[in-house]
Amino acid sequence: MAKLKLYSYWRSSCAHRVRIALTLKGLDYEYIPVNLLKGDQSDPDFKKINPMGTVPALVDGDVVINDSFAIIMYLDDKYPEPPLLPSDLHKRSINYQATSIVMSGIQPHQNMALFRYLEEKINAEEKTAWITNAITKGFTALENLLVSCAGKYATGDEVYLADLFLAPQIHAAFNRFQINMEPYPTLAKFYESYNELPAFQNAVPENQPDTPSTI
Repeated sequence: MAKLKLYSYWRSSCAHRVRIALTLKGLDYEYIPVNLLKGDQSDPDFKKINPMGTVPALVDGDVVINDSFAIIMYLDDKYPEPPLLPSDLHKRSINYQATSIVMSGIQPHQNMALFRYLEEKINAEEKTAWITNAITKGFTALENLLVSCAGKYATGDEVYLADLFLAPQIHAAFNRFQINMEPYPTLAKFYESYNELPAFQNAVPENQPDTPSTI
């Protein structure tokens, strides 16, 4: 069986999610770096794999998947242990809601293409304010959603789909954007728990093959 191939960029939170999923599932894969700063995503060969020119992209034999959510659900269907969705329907719906908040309400406001556009239109202080507003608005919604159902992780004491989306977002907020986590004690507690898990630590941006020697 051909080894899975993951096209990734060390700092991409979307790729970060998939790296966690692959590691949790115990799957061996080939890491293929796509340097977004150098424009590798626009290379014609990569565009054949992902016409959108974004990461991540997963290649599994003849199957090519380009969206992080689609990749993770594909992996969960093909490799069902450990499951990434709880059997309880209410908790399952909360996982989907948390995932959607990150995927639609936070991450798109801080991707590289938007950064470059903002840098052409507004100054650095305004750009920082834009990003901070998007993250804090999303974190407030997540805190309210999860506070009543949280355990060690988002919906209890088992890692599920929401955690795969939360961990990269909280990591970036804490380490890259210097977001004050004091108003979000539930999310901060999750972050401490994620840092105890090898699968999560192996997937962080600082531990990737293409991580720059100086960040």
